Amino acid sequence: MSTAAERAAQLDLVARLESAYPELPDAPTPDLLDHARLTAYLKPVHDVGGEPDAPMKYENKQYELWEHMTYVICEVLAWRGIWLSEERRRMGNVDVGRAVYLGLPYYGRWLLSVARILVEKHHIGLTELSERMAEVADRYAGGLDGRRPEARPKFEGDGSAVKRNAHHLHAVGKGDPQVYAGKAGEPRFAVGDAVVVRELPVLFYTRTPEYVRGATGEIAAVAYESPAAEDETWDRPDAQPEWFYVVRFTMADLWHGYTGTATDSLRTEIPERWLRPA
Repeated sequence: MSTAAERAAQLDLVARLESAYPELPDAPTPDLLDHARLTAYLKPVHDVGGEPDAPMKYENKQYELWEHMTYVICEVLAWRGIWLSEERRRMGNVDVGRAVYLGLPYYGRWLLSVARILVEKHHIGLTELSERMAEVADRYAGGLDGRRPEARPKFEGDGSAVKRNAHHLHAVGKGDPQVYAGKAGEPRFAVGDAVVVRELPVLFYTRTPEYVRGATGEIAAVAYESPAAEDETWDRPDAQPEWFYVVRFTMADLWHGYTGTATDSLRTEIPERWLRPA
């Protein structure tokens, strides 16, 4: 049982998750919201490359048991055809809001995406999930006390009738992206070509980082054929494969005030739709 004071303290904590621009009221009228702030609000939260942040000490930390098990759960869901990695990335890293993305541990977001996918695809009801969570909490009310957590499933069912992700079914026995080989036509670019990354509007999800948009680079490799991440993550059955390229950028061209050497470079993978000839 929680007390009124404990509930008030929790609500006070939640109230600190307010809109990020203190000079604007919550839910501002359109005339108060300029283009730059609108673009910032619409930016997918996983695209954080290049954003300023406080220095962080690197620690070669070992994964904890729950992190290992979360990874295994996500892999099993993929092997069973429940989702693709792009779906997991979107649900775990994008459809959570910036505060949750930055506030939860990395595998905490993965675990949240497991619950979401199982509920959204009707593999488990949200009420059932809540009851099971409460049951597990009661089981370990006194702490683990040296015990290892037990799964204790309610039943073991036949998974043959479970609805699979369409892209997964398409790739069974061949692999993704091998299943799309020969379906994107001739690549538009070749190794050594100079290209500019297009500055397309970004909504909901992308794998093309903001820090390369508008920058000029060089094709370092013609990689493979696959639907763009923006389509594959929503399991579009009519998503058209296209070529992906590894593009090399000069670091000094990407980062304002870069102090490294003139030969420092960065490579990242970009689909063809995002590129145009320089």
